[in-house]
Amino acid sequence: MIIVPEKEISGLMTRKDSFDAIKKVFASMSKRTAYNFPVIREAIGHADALYGFKSGFDRAALNLGLKSGGYWPGNADKGLTNHQSTIFLFDADTGKVRAVVGGNLLTALRTASAAAVSVAHLARQDSKVLGIVGAGHQATFQLEAVAEQRDFERVVAWNRTPEKLASLEETAKKLGLPFESVSLDELGTQADVIVTITSSFDAILNDTQVKPGTHIACMGTDTKGKQEVDAALVARATVFTDEIAQSITIGECQHAITDGSLAEADIAELGAVINGDHAGRSADDEVTLFDGTGVGLQDLAVASSVVDLAIEKGVALNVDF
Repeated sequence: MIIVPEKEISGLMTRKDSFDAIKKVFASMSKRTAYNFPVIREAIGHADALYGFKSGFDRAALNLGLKSGGYWPGNADKGLTNHQSTIFLFDADTGKVRAVVGGNLLTALRTASAAAVSVAHLARQDSKVLGIVGAGHQATFQLEAVAEQRDFERVVAWNRTPEKLASLEETAKKLGLPFESVSLDELGTQADVIVTITSSFDAILNDTQVKPGTHIACMGTDTKGKQEVDAALVARATVFTDEIAQSITIGECQHAITDGSLAEADIAELGAVINGDHAGRSADDEVTLFDGTGVGLQDLAVASSVVDLAIEKGVALNVDF
């Protein structure tokens, strides 16, 4: 069995490697050569934590396994990342455990890559202003990944606590992009691409705040009850997702589905756009929305890639198991 410790991940997985792996798995999902198993995600009644499993099988890549972990909101006070996870890979031919891989950084990278893939395929080519809603640990990963997909000229951002935007501002400066903390009204008026990355259970961004032609990547809603944008905005947009089954149950679309303003048939897979089976954006004034619920196959794809890199670079640990 191969072990790739968390400490080795940053020296192995690049944003490009992650982007390529996520794009490929979305395409495989849409071709029905890869599928996710039902998600388990529960409040454990201890430390206010959410814990669960995401798993699946990609027949094309022979990636079989699961990610186990969740969200511990008190970890920041302990010097730890709030999101904690580990990825387990199994041999598809025998069922024998193949690898155990640290999943914290990989989760951040694959989540950012999913948003970046959506921007690459759905945002207007002339997009100049990138908007970020939220300033948690994941926000800087989103900024770095998405900023590579268009020739953005500046970044605008909003957070409930504005002083927490400092890390985003620092990241923007490293990317050579002017940064401004703005109101939600200003963000919606200015931004051509908006990434929402919060853990909110109440809509933050409203339909009336978003201008025509915007692409929105909703990346924080992955649990029943969570919500980042109002249902009217989802209903107005042309909606794409990683997996429809998750989108309508635990993703951003759950609320519009519940109130009847959106039908399941109105949601398309991002993989269909990648494969050329869906046109994607059809007009410059169209609002497009990607509901990034986060699927187990994403974790398996980046973990498998990092195992190969760890073996190649001689940092993989081999143990008898």
